[in-house]
Amino acid sequence: MALLTYIGAITQALEEEMRRDERVFILGEDVGVEGGVFKATKGLYQEFGAERVMDTPLAEGIIISAAIGAAMAGLRPVPEIQFVDFITPAMDAITQQAAKLRYRSGGSQTCPFTLRVCYGGGVGGGLYHSQTNTTWFAHEPGLVVVAPGTVADAKGMLKAAIRQDDPVIFFEHKKLYRSIKEELPDDTDFVTDLFKAAVRRAGKDMTLVSYGWTLQLSLQAAERLKTEKGVEVEVVDLRVLNPLDKDTILESLAKTGRLLIVHEDHRTLGIGAEIAAIAAEEAFDCLDAPIMRLAAPDVPAIPFSAPLEKFYLPSVDKIVEAVTRLMSY
Repeated sequence: MALLTYIGAITQALEEEMRRDERVFILGEDVGVEGGVFKATKGLYQEFGAERVMDTPLAEGIIISAAIGAAMAGLRPVPEIQFVDFITPAMDAITQQAAKLRYRSGGSQTCPFTLRVCYGGGVGGGLYHSQTNTTWFAHEPGLVVVAPGTVADAKGMLKAAIRQDDPVIFFEHKKLYRSIKEELPDDTDFVTDLFKAAVRRAGKDMTLVSYGWTLQLSLQAAERLKTEKGVEVEVVDLRVLNPLDKDTILESLAKTGRLLIVHEDHRTLGIGAEIAAIAAEEAFDCLDAPIMRLAAPDVPAIPFSAPLEKFYLPSVDKIVEAVTRLMSY
């Protein structure tokens, strides 16, 4: 067993997969000599060299287009986009090329690349280093979109993604990088299911669905609610945003009768809206209260000002308040 941080689990996953499969290589801005802006690729350049850990120009569209070409040629590239805020130059390559390759070729071609991208606020990064644009990609069939919220999933889902034959968008919340730790087995074949949600805490009074950093906030809120109010919240870690695992959510809702969805993305047309629609369509008879969403407000971007950033983001206090309000029905 080894005690790892979230970012340490990512580094270990990359190292193990590069040793296991010589087709795996990394490309992106500052990923080589510098080891990445957050040091996720630290030490890999020294072990694998410049041909497998490639520093690129500041050109996101070229990074992703090159990765798609390499994937079509039989390699397994792992491109990195430093911040999701700067991913828009690569949108055509991701949504028009990678996402549609298997479909347009009648299944004769695949695009096995894993796009690692950092997202999320809470670190005072301002509007161009703090966005949560997961819904842009969760909306696109043909992409597998994951957002692990635990150390184990950071490693296991990344390894599973690299072995996957379709394009995977792998979202890493920067608040998770060094704030959580977990002991993981010394197993180079430690992989996690890429298509299932996970129940992180059992409960009977309410279902709370979340992912990423807000999963950790939700778990803290659930513990507080049990201690202070005797409310047992079942916390479902969505972790896979596309395709959605609705069965796990519906099974939990059938048990609890109440549903709260918490995420950092904008409220309108966010992932919470889709989950609410699924619950209303397929589990209406189970509901004992209205479905509620706790999300970021519909403003253009996250503020730089610390008080405004705090107002913008979900928090433990806001989750406790939302659960308390929902339990009053």
